[in-house]
Amino acid sequence: MGKYYLNYLDELESEAIYILREVYAQFQNPVILFSGGKDSILVTHLAKKAFYPCKIPFALMHVDTGHNFPETIQFRDDLVEKLDARLIVGSVQESINEGRVQEEKGKNATRNALQITTLLDTIEEHKIDCAIGGGRRDEEKARAKERFFSHRDDFGQWDPKNQRPELWNLLNGKHFEGEHFRAFPISNWTEMDVWNYIKRENIQIPSLYLAHEREVVKRSGSWIPNSEFLKLEENEEILTKKIRFRTLGDITITGGIESDADTLEKVALEVSTMRQTERGNRSDDKRSETAMEDRKRDGYF
Repeated sequence: MGKYYLNYLDELESEAIYILREVYAQFQNPVILFSGGKDSILVTHLAKKAFYPCKIPFALMHVDTGHNFPETIQFRDDLVEKLDARLIVGSVQESINEGRVQEEKGKNATRNALQITTLLDTIEEHKIDCAIGGGRRDEEKARAKERFFSHRDDFGQWDPKNQRPELWNLLNGKHFEGEHFRAFPISNWTEMDVWNYIKRENIQIPSLYLAHEREVVKRSGSWIPNSEFLKLEENEEILTKKIRFRTLGDITITGGIESDADTLEKVALEVSTMRQTERGNRSDDKRSETAMEDRKRDGYF
């Protein structure tokens, strides 16, 4: 009898689908954390595959900071309509208006950390017991500590020392009232894997990931997009550059790179030659050596 072998993308796909089905089996009200970025789009595509021909059994949940790329919001709405999915939106602006959080001031002000309160409030309001994210271990050292099923206590906090063992791919989603889990089906994927899979599956992504002309400002070694939220310093100049974004966050903190990669094939080739992590142009991760881990301990994605 002949042997059957999967290539590495098929193995990663199979692993992710197994985790998504485990989430559905073990939790009562799970959601997909959807930002409109490539990783959350990939997770949504995998969920579609995992439960075909039925609809995705998870709602999509977006924590809207109000400082998003307009292209990202449009992509989100188009995809939700196409999938006939339920969309849950948590608004950071509402959290600010209600006095739940205080907006930062100054040149490098960002709403990124403010998402934590909105995220946890939305999880509590909708009684969500598992939030499926697109985090990957190769993105950042704090995310390298994550398990597939990441336990959060009744304050929504993450303790890397208090995670469940996952021997033989046995996943334990048991939790007490008020606690919840984050699940990361694509933890073992690299940025290169993501692009090769997107290319293979011909998955639609926002045009922001492909090289295009855009007004930008050079700040902290990154090309920050010009927007109504950007406060210019006296010595800063708005330039038009052909850039693309490796990762998407708020328009105020997401740095682009100069690039001519305007197709999926060119992007994959470009990524294969890079030595800096894709979050290297995110200004929120440059605030301190432990910026990501500090936010995760407080309940961040």
